Amino acid sequence: MTSDQEQALNAHLEAIAQILYDESDSTAITTLEGIELTLKDQIQTHVSPQLGPFFIRKVSRTTAGKKRRLKSTLGQLTLTHRQAQSLGVAPHRQLSPHLENCCLRLSANLSYAQAAKDLAYLTGIVVPAKSQQRLVHQQDFAMPRVDCPIQELSVDGGKIRLRTELHQASEWRDYKAVATEQGIIANFHNNAQMINWVNSQPLEVPVTCLGDGHAGVWNIVAEIATAAERREILDWYHLVENLHKVGGSTRRLHQAETHLWKGEVDAAIALFKDCRGKQAQRFCEYLSKHRQRIVNYDYFQAEGICGVGSGAVESAIKQIGRRVQISGAQWNAENVPQVLAHRCAYLNGLIGSL
Repeated sequence: MTSDQEQALNAHLEAIAQILYDESDSTAITTLEGIELTLKDQIQTHVSPQLGPFFIRKVSRTTAGKKRRLKSTLGQLTLTHRQAQSLGVAPHRQLSPHLENCCLRLSANLSYAQAAKDLAYLTGIVVPAKSQQRLVHQQDFAMPRVDCPIQELSVDGGKIRLRTELHQASEWRDYKAVATEQGIIANFHNNAQMINWVNSQPLEVPVTCLGDGHAGVWNIVAEIATAAERREILDWYHLVENLHKVGGSTRRLHQAETHLWKGEVDAAIALFKDCRGKQAQRFCEYLSKHRQRIVNYDYFQAEGICGVGSGAVESAIKQIGRRVQISGAQWNAENVPQVLAHRCAYLNGLIGSL
């Protein structure tokens, strides 16, 4: 901006400011916050709806087509069908792209009702809770972008509460998630969607797959790449957690942990061969079942070959849970996949751009 342009702009702004000040409720502008809220409302009502169409005409270079109205962070805007096409505004949408992204970023963290309240306070634009919910279910949320081969992924499951009839007990159901260095994906009753996404990406050979002892986790892993192209590792921290459930001699538990840290499964099982307790027997069965997934953790960690714990996906499950398990939240089963996709898109930084 040149000096002359800046002087001209300042003169116009001074005149605009005087008009807006004269039209303000004097009782509403006695504090700085009051000035901020009043000025934001006036700008969205009187100023930016005039500036917006000017930019729209200049950029789109057209005024042709049927007119439509949009709510936007600039206030109410009117643009034509051709202008909407030129500027990437989807047909039949009542919210501008930026306002949509504001809604989606808020409702990815909050209930739809709270998102509506926060949006009104932050932007001055009212988008009711029902509209917030409909907006989520209209989206085709982007999946993580993978630019280089996936070296490591972890698989785990979380819980989500399904809506039930009044006075009926809550139903908690499992969903599954996959975490990679590039992002998180999750789905409900559609493991194939996650598996297909992983297999459609470039994968390191071998690709490391980490998980706990749950059979559902390894059923998913079994569909990723081929057996020769993947390295399956039982999460070390889950392994130790299961070890200490056995109880008994602290010395024996310490010895078993030392053997397992070096991948010595037979030596660990031998320590419990004379134990008749059910926990010890179950633990030995657990070790035998996952024998091929229990590696020399000491060596793998020392050499930096790969991770030894599935902390990434456990963290992802907790992050997803902060939205889907907020107080009182219940979900229709058919809506759960989209709710999970919404939260994952937000966590992956794929809603809006800065």
